[in-house]
Amino acid sequence: MKSELTSFDVAAIVFELKHKVNNARIRKIYQTDSTTLIFKLHRPDEPPFHLLIESGKRINLTSYVLQKPSRPPAFCMALRKHLGNGRISDMQQLEFERTVTIKISKKEGEFQLIVELFGEGNIILVSPESKILQALVYKKMRDRNILRGERFQYAPSRAKNPFKTSRKDFDEIKNFGQLMIVKALTKLLSIGGLYAEEILLRAEINKNSPCEALGKPEFDRIFAQLQLILSSLTTGQIEPCLIVGEHGKSVDVTPIRLKRYEHLQTKSYGKFNEALDEFYMETTLKTGMAQATRKFERQLAKLQRVIDRQQKALENSKVNITRNKKLGQLISTHLGELQLLQQRIMNEKENGKSWKQIISDLQNEKGLIPTRYFQALDSKHRILTVSLKGSTIQIDLTRSIQVNAAKFYERAKKAQRKLEGAQIALRETCAKIEELQQRKQKIVKEPKLPPVKREKAWYEKFRWFQSSDDLLVIGGKDATTNEILIKKHMEPHDIVFHADITGAPFVIIKTEGKQPSEQSLKEAAQLAASYSRAWKETLSAIGVYWVHPKQVSKSPPSGQYLKKGSFIIRGTKNYIRNVPLAVAIGVQIEDHARIIGGSPEAIRKHASVYVEIVAGEHKSSELAKKIRRILAEKVPADWRKQILETPLEEIQTFIPSGKGDIKSA
Repeated sequence: MKSELTSFDVAAIVFELKHKVNNARIRKIYQTDSTTLIFKLHRPDEPPFHLLIESGKRINLTSYVLQKPSRPPAFCMALRKHLGNGRISDMQQLEFERTVTIKISKKEGEFQLIVELFGEGNIILVSPESKILQALVYKKMRDRNILRGERFQYAPSRAKNPFKTSRKDFDEIKNFGQLMIVKALTKLLSIGGLYAEEILLRAEINKNSPCEALGKPEFDRIFAQLQLILSSLTTGQIEPCLIVGEHGKSVDVTPIRLKRYEHLQTKSYGKFNEALDEFYMETTLKTGMAQATRKFERQLAKLQRVIDRQQKALENSKVNITRNKKLGQLISTHLGELQLLQQRIMNEKENGKSWKQIISDLQNEKGLIPTRYFQALDSKHRILTVSLKGSTIQIDLTRSIQVNAAKFYERAKKAQRKLEGAQIALRETCAKIEELQQRKQKIVKEPKLPPVKREKAWYEKFRWFQSSDDLLVIGGKDATTNEILIKKHMEPHDIVFHADITGAPFVIIKTEGKQPSEQSLKEAAQLAASYSRAWKETLSAIGVYWVHPKQVSKSPPSGQYLKKGSFIIRGTKNYIRNVPLAVAIGVQIEDHARIIGGSPEAIRKHASVYVEIVAGEHKSSELAKKIRRILAEKVPADWRKQILETPLEEIQTFIPSGKGDIKSA
């Protein structure tokens, strides 16, 4: 399976990307793991999109929603500091190598983000003075250093750029003599083995042929096929496809159809970005599954070792219980004889006999009771060793025989307590193993791709909702969106609303030639009122007027100036008095879940669940968290995780400026 991009892949993806990312602003930068960055980009009048860069592996737009860490790593924070709100001015491939340079313009100058997609890879931030500011990996090398503060140098080219190689230059390949033509191509040009073989396959030349065995006609065919492939990349005349191998597994993704894959199934795409995104998300999922499986195997092996130790301890406890009970019982059964033996030994010692003499006398009386139980005597520690029915028992002569018997019974009880503890621990470990095995099976059986980021409609960059009779109502968020709304999206049959207060958005009902109901007029008026300055001033109601588009003008009276987002209203205004300030925020669930917000009556109709808010004391950030939690609790369980992972800004966009409180949920 493919693990990294080829030079041809990089050429194709850069050709696609540069038209998309040029002039885009960097709104946010995320680092999802040790090697992967996601740039949230935005271009005027377009919805945001995401550029994914994985060091040493790939660069492409992604439509998948990847989990982001709660605390950004230091490298990500440094990129945010230097590149935040910067404008991408250019993207280039370096000399047909697997290196991409992204130029970002800011007021401090032009920064460069160097993406190295070869070897272990790297992502390097270079200052306007060409000094290294940050790098994903710092290292010293033979031909250059990647160290903070040093002047940046590109990795040296390993071969010629095929775009800059003429037919005459190509004749240098003859100098490789007996070297196989496929290897000679990779030494002469920066094209890699896959495409060297493809070019030779198309030129109908055996890849193992020595260079010296080929003549001008063969070299002409090779060069011609190379130019055909290069031309398809530079003109964008590509056929992106996913190569599917055995058992339906993807094995490669290419910008053009390759002859070497003719025997395999292919899945076509309109853009190479889309093909790369799906291929690498699939391979990332499989890699993640493999890593998770290995992790589970390590955990299971560790728990199995714990079980082995616990089972051994359990067996030892059982042996100790049996042994100590038996010894205690033997002492109790022969209590009288052992007391006589103990008394004799201690009396003889008190009468002046030496320990040596006592031991000798006892050994000479082996056949008599109780001396026949005698085995040995440790005079230093006062330990008598006796043998009872084949069992050897040590008795402390400083303690009574009853105490000695009790000692073994106590040991048996202690071993019993250990046995019970070991049994509990063993059951707990077995339960952990069963849980791990179930989790492992679930991951293996139910691999799930991350959710695809929903393509937002054009009106979602404004405040919007569907009225009770299903007419689109949209309102500006600020001076810029007010300007765009009126200039680009207002049509002759629309109705335009504005609150009767300075500092209010323009709101439009897109009537599509229909006559809106009184209810729709009231709902649109409520949007205009709620998102005006009246919310911040905690007014309960305000007047709103509506006009026809022909009454709205950007041409001020002579000598006056209209600032951005402001317009002149001419003619009669139609007033709706005492419009209450209130907003509902809800979740609309169809084939996907999305946050909607606007007039409570309209949201109640279109949302599965909702929360109503009024002007109040909670900051919008705190309020958004509370709303998200309430909505997540109310939606069906299948959607709960998605709602909890909804970015707070998607909720905050529907919270009027200032503060607010929850009225009802």
